[in-house]
Amino acid sequence: MSLEEVKVEPKQKFLDIYQEHINDIKNGSPDYINEIREKAIKQFEILGIPDKKDENYKYTDLNNEFDNGYKMYLSPKNIKFEVNDIFTCDVPDLNTKVILLLNGWYYDRENLIHELPGGAIIGSFQAAAKRYPELVKKHFANYAKMDKEGLVAMNTAFSQDGVFFYVPKGVVIEKPIQIINILMDEEEGFTQHRNLFILEDNSEASIVVCDHTLSRPNFLTNSVSEIFVGKNADLKYSRMQNEHNGSKQVSNLYLHQERDSRVNANTISLHGGLIRNNVHVMLGGEGCENTTTGLYLTDKGQHIDNYMYMDHAYPNCTSNQLFKGVLDDFATGAFSGKVLVRKDAQKTQAFQSNNNILLTDDADIKTKPQLEIYADDVKCSHGATVGQLDLDALFYMRTRGIPKKEAKLLLMSAFAYDVIKTIQVPALQERIQDLVDKRLRGELSRCNSCQMHCC
Repeated sequence: MSLEEVKVEPKQKFLDIYQEHINDIKNGSPDYINEIREKAIKQFEILGIPDKKDENYKYTDLNNEFDNGYKMYLSPKNIKFEVNDIFTCDVPDLNTKVILLLNGWYYDRENLIHELPGGAIIGSFQAAAKRYPELVKKHFANYAKMDKEGLVAMNTAFSQDGVFFYVPKGVVIEKPIQIINILMDEEEGFTQHRNLFILEDNSEASIVVCDHTLSRPNFLTNSVSEIFVGKNADLKYSRMQNEHNGSKQVSNLYLHQERDSRVNANTISLHGGLIRNNVHVMLGGEGCENTTTGLYLTDKGQHIDNYMYMDHAYPNCTSNQLFKGVLDDFATGAFSGKVLVRKDAQKTQAFQSNNNILLTDDADIKTKPQLEIYADDVKCSHGATVGQLDLDALFYMRTRGIPKKEAKLLLMSAFAYDVIKTIQVPALQERIQDLVDKRLRGELSRCNSCQMHCC
């Protein structure tokens, strides 16, 4: 008599992995982090992995992606390479402080903490949790709410390392911080890193995050980043997602702003098999300004889903959201954006827009902009468009002698530029424009110096 194989659902599989490797997971973390882990794994047991029954994941079922045999990186893997020989993500004329994560672990294991001018600190999250417990304890798991998001709870339970960045009061970091997330292995892998960025009052910093796969196997990422921006602080945050078609990525970004702070955040999704970006912004004081933009270019069956939640909790705050997408070759996508204006948030100005171009009949996008307003003295708007290239503009350009293919590229580039121009680091803006143009032309949009032909 044969025995039927009992299929274990993904949630139970990860609960079993946690119990089996609990000593490895907790090793290297202080007690206060491990206490939060225990709460997180219980919450993950309740919430599980979101599926299409969850309204916020209606168009992206992640259970299939998490139902795999990928290896989890419970300790740093000993992969040595010369960064300049194998991979660089330098932007021309952009003088950056480069930080590497390899499969979710801080790469420079011999120098885990770096001190920057003015008392700023950047380094391994795991090392910072032990060296600066009061600072980490004050902010860790304070903005990323694991009681509502199962994958945040999962990350909180499993994550061991990532990037820690701290800027003291009044300090201005002139050189942008460039964080390069590298996935590289001979086996399929699953990584869950955790980032914590803290900008205290009257500080300024720029952060550039680049996501890349440098080897052929499939990878899955479930990352969480928490960012605290103090009173009158200024943050410029840019992220470029450029992974191969075998990569699946869920990115959770939580931004908390204090009074009179300013944040400019943008995400450019050039390549990836499946991308889910969750962005949560809390405007937690009067006079906050937030500009959040996104650009996604998909083709060949790729799928991207952007979820945006903007919480206006105090008066006299301004937010602008602009997300644009170009979809081709049976690619699919979704956008869900919600602006909440609370009762006491008078004088709010909030604007949200999602615009999409479908280049083929088999490409598809679902879009759902939302406003939820409980104050009466506000200026708010939202909207979405889904269409094709402007045929009149295309005809006009053709009559001026521009070939059809080139005319289409010019129109798509102009469409994308509305997002690109919001990037506030000029050299980065120039580099992103170049990569977007290459992507639209169908060329591989990875950094020219990458030697790994992985797509």
